[in-house]
Amino acid sequence: MRLAPAVPVVVVALVSGMLVPSCGTGGGAEGRGPGMHGRAAAGVERLKVEVVEVLPHDPKAFTQGLEMTGGMLYESTGVAGQSSVRAGPLGKPPAVRADLPLPLFGEGITVVGPTLWQLTWQDGVAVERDARTLAELRRVPYRDEGWGVCHQRHRDRLVTSNGSSRLTFRDPGTLVKTGEVAVTAHGRPVSLLNELECVGDIVYANVWSADRIVRIDANTGTVTGDIDVPALLGAAERRHANVLNGIAAIPGTHQFLLTGKWWPKMFRVAFVPR
Repeated sequence: MRLAPAVPVVVVALVSGMLVPSCGTGGGAEGRGPGMHGRAAAGVERLKVEVVEVLPHDPKAFTQGLEMTGGMLYESTGVAGQSSVRAGPLGKPPAVRADLPLPLFGEGITVVGPTLWQLTWQDGVAVERDARTLAELRRVPYRDEGWGVCHQRHRDRLVTSNGSSRLTFRDPGTLVKTGEVAVTAHGRPVSLLNELECVGDIVYANVWSADRIVRIDANTGTVTGDIDVPALLGAAERRHANVLNGIAAIPGTHQFLLTGKWWPKMFRVAFVPR
């Protein structure tokens, strides 16, 4: 189960125009490599979150993936025995839901035309579903840790993450790997890439365990934006919640939905300069 670390992960800070890693240790597989948890690197646009609307969210949902398309909001949840996929209109209870059987641990999702892909964390399979009913259609081998996934429609490819500093491109019909790109800020790797959202050639990625989202040029792997996410929940709410995880672009707008694992709220936001 991926929870917030008990010890600090590696931090990258900006000192006199240079990126300097500070010491720390991560937890489990997610602790691989340096992260970008400090101030943005030189040349990276600094952004912040501006809350537009507060929406309800299931506080029992251990959110792993979030995507909005065709007027429907899709969400996947994790934890073995509690993993699911839900779909419904924004701001309303899910109209349909499908649960993953034990021992599968659900991860990221993305819609590809009439179907939806659901990754699993370390189970070695991905599940293809009917995007309307969420009924399982088939399972295919997935030879990597499943974290985040999104679909670049104009390039007809999936983009996936595994907690490292690399994005992997995959065939949307077979999930076979077709390429990859290293993600860097000012030439330094940015690791712990988690839940993903594709918007054209741009990929937005939650940085696991940090209140931060990075904006990535998927063609080069260069981080072009560093988005600081403030404490969106109150102190009492934070005691029962886990990390930020879940980002979905709202079609036809420049706004996004943000939530987290076991969060009682979802936030409609804009990313603005800071």
